[in-house]
Amino acid sequence: MSQEMLDVCTQALALAKKAGVSEAKARLTRRRTIEIEYRQRKPETIKESTTQNLSVEVYADGRYSGQDTSDLRPKALADFVTNAVATTRLIAEDPYRSLPDPRRYEGRSDTDLRILDSSFGAVTPEERHRLVRAVEDAALTAGGDKVISVTAGANDLLYEMAAVTSNGFSGEVRATEFSLGGQMTLQDAGDRRPNGYHYVTTRFHSQLPDPRAVGEELARRTAGLLGAKKIATETLPIVVENRVVPRLLYSLIDPLSAGSIQQKRSFLADKKGQPIASAALTLIDDASLPGGLRSAAFDGDGFPSRRRVIIDKGVLKEFFVDWYYGRKLGWEPTTGGPTNVVVPPGSRSVAQILKDLGRGIVVTDFIGGNSNSTTGDASIGIGGYLFENGARTQAVAEMNVADNQLKFWHKLVEVADDPWPYSAWRTPSLVFKDVVVSGV
Repeated sequence: MSQEMLDVCTQALALAKKAGVSEAKARLTRRRTIEIEYRQRKPETIKESTTQNLSVEVYADGRYSGQDTSDLRPKALADFVTNAVATTRLIAEDPYRSLPDPRRYEGRSDTDLRILDSSFGAVTPEERHRLVRAVEDAALTAGGDKVISVTAGANDLLYEMAAVTSNGFSGEVRATEFSLGGQMTLQDAGDRRPNGYHYVTTRFHSQLPDPRAVGEELARRTAGLLGAKKIATETLPIVVENRVVPRLLYSLIDPLSAGSIQQKRSFLADKKGQPIASAALTLIDDASLPGGLRSAAFDGDGFPSRRRVIIDKGVLKEFFVDWYYGRKLGWEPTTGGPTNVVVPPGSRSVAQILKDLGRGIVVTDFIGGNSNSTTGDASIGIGGYLFENGARTQAVAEMNVADNQLKFWHKLVEVADDPWPYSAWRTPSLVFKDVVVSGV
């Protein structure tokens, strides 16, 4: 990253000081994205863009505001900061708003987190087109005469960020992401047209899997939706597929934020040190994970990244506490929110587990639904397939699981050995017993 981004932030702080404020933070981000999509064997989208955004946070006489601009011309920048300071002085006082104690910035590691692929600029347009065509071709071939449409795509991202505060913090991030995958629609019985998807995301271009394998997996997953129907309401085991576990976990993690707790929107507010799940669940947040899709040397407050055990064998150990809400609650700050969420894998494969479960459902998708973060009551639609004695028997859809989060997570009995590698959530498949699945 060039010094120029840090210089812009420093200039913004100097302008804020000139306008009469002693505390401020400036954060400049730039994103270069390259997107390609194919449909019906022809390019449908070819897009390249670079965007930038400067965010300035102003702390003036007990008042606070955060404001953004993309115009960095000297005159425009000076006017923007002057107006930001003037606007902040009109806002109601908030005594809890301040920059963090600068001692909190200390201890940042300089270890290479392996989040930047220096070959980003060397990936040619021809290579990107080749990858997308290969995904589409493989999906069309595997889908056969049932294919209605396939959209395949690739998205490359170069992300740059610099931040400076008036009380001594300075930091920068430079990272890359590469995504590849697609969506597919097949003709089913009658007028049903199930739509499936499959995407992978990596930090390095070389980590992308074979594009033909991506297309074949897209076709396999979509074909798995054919013939889906409800079954009768039943109490049985369910296995939640690794890639959709984050949707399930989010309803447990969101109430762990200090903001939710301070605003009386968390059913976990008084549960620290208590079991909130079975001993099968350990959950780690690790912003220092090498190659992680949410890894960075520091968080939004400028605190050094740490590996934190949030839930240890079912027992709640930590909340996500940023500087602001920590002050409001009188709590020690930790970090503002989840980054790379890791559930340590178990020792058995899903195939081995299914053989022992008898009859149950593998959940491959969640549809709609909601979870009340205040009470923990949740209801969510599911899709997937029924299995018996380890073998798939039929696809299921339009079914529902309803439970209280504290009861539901105590039904977790095993964690599989298959963490999903193409996400910031490194989650294996999870096995729950005695779940009421509502159908016809």
